[in-house]
Amino acid sequence: MKTKSGKAKARKLQDWVRNALYERFGFNKDDIRCALMGESGEDIKLTSPTAKRRFPYSVECKNSEAHNVWNEYAQAVANSVNAEPLLIIKKNKHKPLAVIDAEVLFYLISMHRAFSIEGGDVSPVEKVG
Repeated sequence: MKTKSGKAKARKLQDWVRNALYERFGFNKDDIRCALMGESGEDIKLTSPTAKRRFPYSVECKNSEAHNVWNEYAQAVANSVNAEPLLIIKKNKHKPLAVIDAEVLFYLISMHRAFSIEGGDVSPVEKVG
């Protein structure tokens, strides 16, 4: 794959994540932006205090056919500052996947479950729909 097409593929995943955050968290263009190609640090830049409070994750995006999840997650960890590392991976003809620390995942599930018991039982799949 040529460098230009590889960067376009990476940008497409960053745009997808940014748009998903716009839709699901109500962020606007002042709250979030994609990193420029070659810019160091996380791939999704939360630019407002509100966005950082509502989405406390540092996002690294990788869009390729072969993934070394451990190395890619290590990059997400290295780029995270005061936020939980979150790796979004994708390959052609497959949906994006999220890689997050298992303890964080279990915490999030327990919080969702506590909320569901109090406010009605809705599965995460139904919410994403």
